Amino acid sequence: MSALPVVVAVVPEALYAEFFSPDDADRLEGVAGRLGGSFVRVDRLTDAPLDEVRVVITSWGIDPFDAAVLDRMPRLELVAHTGASIKAFATAELFDRGVVVTQAGAGMARSVAEVSLAFTLALLHRVPEMHNGLRGGGWDAGVPAQHEILDAPIAVIGASRTGRAYLELIRLLGARPLLVDPTLDRAAASALGAELVTLDDAMERARIVAVHAPTLPETHHLIGGRELALMPDGAGLVNTARSWLVDEEALVVEVRAGRLSAAIDVFDEEPLRAEHPLRTLTGALLTPHRAAGTTEGRLRQGRIVADELDRFASGRPLAHAVDRAHLASMA
Repeated sequence: MSALPVVVAVVPEALYAEFFSPDDADRLEGVAGRLGGSFVRVDRLTDAPLDEVRVVITSWGIDPFDAAVLDRMPRLELVAHTGASIKAFATAELFDRGVVVTQAGAGMARSVAEVSLAFTLALLHRVPEMHNGLRGGGWDAGVPAQHEILDAPIAVIGASRTGRAYLELIRLLGARPLLVDPTLDRAAASALGAELVTLDDAMERARIVAVHAPTLPETHHLIGGRELALMPDGAGLVNTARSWLVDEEALVVEVRAGRLSAAIDVFDEEPLRAEHPLRTLTGALLTPHRAAGTTEGRLRQGRIVADELDRFASGRPLAHAVDRAHLASMA
């Protein structure tokens, strides 16, 4: 009789192949063997026998770990999430029972930072306006001033993992980074190669404002109509973080007027409805919440999960564990 599963990956088959290289998939099976059982991948948690399960690997769309679910897994010790936010499934009951939760958000930082950089360069060089103008049958009618990133004042709102990765990229390209983060002092900002400024100062001075702040009650519409009005004519806003941070309606007003441009990967309503005004604005560059979707980033996320399971099986501290306090900053 084969051993019961002790490690269950609740990850669709195609997504599982994106996350886990053959070597990392072998590592997951090896961990299961070290824990005295087998490994199984399933589409739904209820597809596997759960009595002996000690580790669950999750992806997007998993149901919350409520009491009824947890009662079926009396030996559960670890939930390892292939993504970043655990808010959709992590319940108080999960933490109350002493289950450790870890996540692979660090693997996404570089991918999102590169998209933010691509957005930044596109807005500086007026790619959305020129692209949309050409598609509409025009040629060179009234394109606003184009700029290089060299010596450009670029505001980074939030020194998150992604914010720091983005900050490093723009600094290496010669930008003059302005950093807004109330958790840092001037020395810490300087060590990151940035000038620490207030939000208002950043909005007034920056040619591009890139949003990388956490999702907190106090950051809801951190950038609203008042803040957008502070931005100089021709400036651009980049958002690859969360729509929570920016007043989308106020941004539409500014981009529709042609005063600002915007490059956005996250929206209040997803999928973005067909008639949403952002879809028709010449100065808007849009992507469908895919900034973290690189091949390399997905494999990095899987490697982080495999590393965490190795640490767990060896009795070593986890590198990416999160607790219930982190839920407040996750969307």
